[in-house]
Amino acid sequence: MVQLRALAHLGLHSSAGCAGNRMLAAMACALTPPDRRTIIDDSPAAITAFLSRRPVRELPGVGTKTAATLAEYGLHTVGDVAAVPQLTLQRLLGARAGRALHEHAHGRDTQIVDPTPTPASISTEYRFVRDELDPAAHRRALLALAEDLGTQLRAADQITSGLTCTIHYADHSATRRSRTLPEATQHTVLLARTAYAVYASLGLQRARVRGIALRADALRPDDRATRQLTLDADDDKPLAIETVADRARARYGRQMLYPATLAVSTRPPSARHPDGDTHTEDARGRRAT
Repeated sequence: MVQLRALAHLGLHSSAGCAGNRMLAAMACALTPPDRRTIIDDSPAAITAFLSRRPVRELPGVGTKTAATLAEYGLHTVGDVAAVPQLTLQRLLGARAGRALHEHAHGRDTQIVDPTPTPASISTEYRFVRDELDPAAHRRALLALAEDLGTQLRAADQITSGLTCTIHYADHSATRRSRTLPEATQHTVLLARTAYAVYASLGLQRARVRGIALRADALRPDDRATRQLTLDADDDKPLAIETVADRARARYGRQMLYPATLAVSTRPPSARHPDGDTHTEDARGRRAT
């Protein structure tokens, strides 16, 4: 059914393999012509019949070097390897590799299938107009990215357990650093603190930065969030302001409220717009009054 739907909806011809474990199914699929299926019965006799004549290099984890080592001892097929005691394979390849090869040669898959979905992530990126040397400008970009991530997380009712910061340099190289948050969160102020800490750990000195990317990792629903209680009431103020700002943005647009640090003047302080209002341009190129 999967093959028919792939052909009907996408025009793709596919092969399929079915077996008692993922390793055998993948090996069977690799040997199957398009629009055909290979089924290996889940019995020792059927598994042995399928594997015994296959070249040893078709087993997972067997590369060119390992295949050459086995060939020196006359082990060319999976059947040859299956007939060798495990301890002998461990002496030839090492304890871990020899044990895995012995299991694979007998049709036993050592890889565990984890049914848990891979945690989702969201990311945002800022590109400077020109290569930026000023650490203050770097920090403003980090704050803008943290604000963007926080807004997206709260809108999606998600929290994140870690941040990954990537710094892109003028020579097209990049540095990536990840950090686990003290507690999973969706609040901009906590994301920004972690982003600043990651940036400080890089120890950049006069680095010509072309862009910065920030990624929220290991997302999960915010109803699973926990928060460490403190005796400092000031810790609650940024979170209360954040709630008000979210409501204002939902009603009037995302560009209505944002941290004052992101409003960077592009003209002398005394300069005024003809309409009488003083205008600035923020760190993301938006205008604020």
